[in-house]
Amino acid sequence: MRTTGIILIILTLASCATSPTGRKQLILVGDQQMNQMGVTSFQELKKAQKVAGDRRQQSYVGCVSFAIINALPDQGQDNNWEVVVFEDDSANAFALPGGKIGVHTGLLDVATTPSQLATVLGHEVAHVLSRHGAERVSIQMAAQTGLQVADMLSNQHVEGSRERQIAMAVLGLGTQVGVLLPFSRTHEKEADQLGLNLMAAAGFDPTESVQLWRNMDAASGGQRPPEFLSTHPEPENRIIKLNEIMQQAIGIQQQALANGVNPRCRR
Repeated sequence: MRTTGIILIILTLASCATSPTGRKQLILVGDQQMNQMGVTSFQELKKAQKVAGDRRQQSYVGCVSFAIINALPDQGQDNNWEVVVFEDDSANAFALPGGKIGVHTGLLDVATTPSQLATVLGHEVAHVLSRHGAERVSIQMAAQTGLQVADMLSNQHVEGSRERQIAMAVLGLGTQVGVLLPFSRTHEKEADQLGLNLMAAAGFDPTESVQLWRNMDAASGGQRPPEFLSTHPEPENRIIKLNEIMQQAIGIQQQALANGVNPRCRR
């Protein structure tokens, strides 16, 4: 047990990174490994899900996506990005390490303007740029190690007992609510901030992000778990946070427009 704890401490100290917003991160997985995971997952998704056949949809989503990609810092443009629209009624989109973006056709019914679509895609690309996938994997690895240590300790006192099973169940819930979900909410807030700046730097209107999340709230029909058990902030809380940083994003958009960055993406 002592050896396991020492190894965990060494890994933690040796694996500190910093997100684009300056937050300290635990990263135990390399970018190359995450990129390969992203590429492999995307290939599997293209086999499992129907790719939309509407070329106008693909062109529109591609226009918005690449406007955001072109606004990324140099390290974000290294990948050969691929954008695919999937036939799916859910209002969803995602970006994966390795330069992959997927958009569900259902999102286009909720994100009704290019700037609203750019809000979602900026948010998803921000997850990749911030290495949130690698951080989530690393947190889960660390949490799993902690549970293994706790299991070893509990074995010494309540081996094979019902109390041990209850203890492990409580520890598992405590890890989920106390560590994994809060970090995921941190990721969401960070992606909102960075994503808003990304879409603004691409020339899109950041003020439309507020309407986008209102549309999302309406589309959900109120079917959301309590915020403390959700990886996504409640829409109203999200909007409050967005409004707090809106002036900065507006300034970024105005600078982009002054520099001739003006995306002309048509549905």
